[in-house]
Amino acid sequence: MNKQVHVITKINTDKKIVAFTFDDGPNPLYTKQILDIFHEYSSRATFFMIGEQMKKHPDTVKEVVNGGHEIGNHTFTHPMLTQLNDEECFEEIAATEGIIEQITGNKPNTFRPPYLDYNEHTHAIVQQFGYETIGALNMDAMDWEQPGVEHIVQKTRNHIQSGSIIIFHDGFGDRSQTVKAVRILVHELLNEGYQLVTISELLKMQTKTITV
Repeated sequence: MNKQVHVITKINTDKKIVAFTFDDGPNPLYTKQILDIFHEYSSRATFFMIGEQMKKHPDTVKEVVNGGHEIGNHTFTHPMLTQLNDEECFEEIAATEGIIEQITGNKPNTFRPPYLDYNEHTHAIVQQFGYETIGALNMDAMDWEQPGVEHIVQKTRNHIQSGSIIIFHDGFGDRSQTVKAVRILVHELLNEGYQLVTISELLKMQTKTITV
């Protein structure tokens, strides 16, 4: 990823707020389990969804929206965007925007490139949609590799501070470790006085964004 490209991983804020984000869904099993956790704790999250998965599971998409959560664009097929030409890249993003609007009635505000594979060319295309491009701090938690619940929890803890954006995955494969880790972290953070918010809510509270 080009280090000069604007990707938000954290904001500066005096408020104890953190944004949990979930990539690669929706998945009827694991997305629902994540939703149950956030409902239990009256908290909100952002789900960066893949268009082809949304087409398969529109009811799960609606559950996410009805729970007060945010949906972000994560492309249609989850490609390496820097390996596509500009037209292909644009279509990956546009197709998913259309599905999000069709199912939810709302245009997404945020975008996360698959694999965080991103450069100045993809940045220029994303800007045509008016999105904020979102990264995350706890990439070393690697929940997508199923490294163990304790690994996911401990690595994520190391990145928790006011304004942090945290990444997990609710799609592609067995996400039971992620669900267990998220439950532990949500409980801990709320007990520490943090509020769990959507990306759009987080951005409204910023004093200065920190990018990579």
